[in-house]
Amino acid sequence: MSVRSRLERTLGAVERLQVLDGPGYQLEHGVALTYLLTGRFARPLQDLLHGVWLGHPLHPALVTVPVGSWTAALVLDGLDVTGRGGPGTGAAARTAVGVGVAGAVASAASGLTDWQHAHDGARRVGLVHAGLNSTALALYAWSFADRGRRRPGRARVTAAAGFALTLASSWLGGALSYRHGLGTDHADRSPEPRRFTPVLAESELVDGEAVGATVDGVPVVLVAQDGEVHAVGGTCPHQGAPLGEGWLHRGELVCPWHGSRFDLATGEPTQGPSTAPLPCFDVRRQDGRVEVRRRGNWRGPTATTTVEEASR
Repeated sequence: MSVRSRLERTLGAVERLQVLDGPGYQLEHGVALTYLLTGRFARPLQDLLHGVWLGHPLHPALVTVPVGSWTAALVLDGLDVTGRGGPGTGAAARTAVGVGVAGAVASAASGLTDWQHAHDGARRVGLVHAGLNSTALALYAWSFADRGRRRPGRARVTAAAGFALTLASSWLGGALSYRHGLGTDHADRSPEPRRFTPVLAESELVDGEAVGATVDGVPVVLVAQDGEVHAVGGTCPHQGAPLGEGWLHRGELVCPWHGSRFDLATGEPTQGPSTAPLPCFDVRRQDGRVEVRRRGNWRGPTATTTVEEASR
């Protein structure tokens, strides 16, 4: 059996571990309660850890800190053991381990914030991923303490074990991102329609309500508001929710699944967990029909039209 086949079987086994569902939901509730206890800081803190301000999930950027630091520590330990690293190698290895521990704590906070919205197989894989990372973090914290107590032998052994767990966990993290799409952009980014294309009749628009439709196979959401019509992508970038089933809150479009909010004029997320913007469309009204085209293919007005402008 090939390495690929063995890995596929391992991943499939983890995805089917229904015994993890109970602990998974308990952990999710614990994460939610923790944020609830922060009161008015809950949403800003979650948006910070999701990476709304960054434009993509924060977790993948943070994980490079412990992985890189602990890889450096492994190399430094090897140089120290063989006597090729000089007198300061052991101290440098301890510093690298400490930086990795701090980075792992921050990475865990962002990872749990993202994971709480996962479902089924992705939730189970994420729980095992978190368990391996937590064990690795504990081993490295132990290694860091032993280095301070001048117990380099045991410190190197626990660090090596932690590194092995980190590698296994990183593979599961890759499966979460690239197999389950956790943290990836689910919005339809095709350039269609390139020209103004009828999408629905004006009579189907209800002021202040989101109306879902499809144009050239692309899902869109249209919102009539204060004499203007906005058109944005109909699939939430976070996990692909149908935004046509969403609603407006303070003039912003709300995802029906996880509560992401989007600015109708720009498509930018104003509240996570989504970190990517919605595609925007230019709109006009013609002969009782609403027509849209993908914004970005021409230079012209904004993505909204007033009733008066549309009649010109």
